[in-house]
Amino acid sequence: MGPGLRLLLDTHALFWIMSDSPKLSRVARSAIAGDGARLIVSVVSGFEITTKYRLGKLPEFGFIAADFPRALAELDHETLGVSMEHAALAGALPHPHKDPFDRLLIAQARVERVPLVSSEQVFDGFGVERIW
Repeated sequence: MGPGLRLLLDTHALFWIMSDSPKLSRVARSAIAGDGARLIVSVVSGFEITTKYRLGKLPEFGFIAADFPRALAELDHETLGVSMEHAALAGALPHPHKDPFDRLLIAQARVERVPLVSSEQVFDGFGVERIW
């Protein structure tokens, strides 16, 4: 991927891109399609999708969860692992939001200084730029 705006995808945004869902907002769709936009997919999303699918919480994710790496290979993206800095910040965030997947994605957006493509308004209280 060349130079351009790096965009970290929240898990639901990733799913909506991969399923070409109309739930993806016009603003998010425009940013993703923007000139030189570089999509970032966190390993956190892979963990969240496969875990929640296994638990029966996201049955609609079956076509992705069955073979997440293969499904993701069709999307032009960079993969973001979880660093110790990401993990420490996620655990230390003072906000009472308890979802560990969200906390890690928020920490990654802050540490990496990238906007987070997400419909989750609660993220606005965490000091990240949210595109939706």
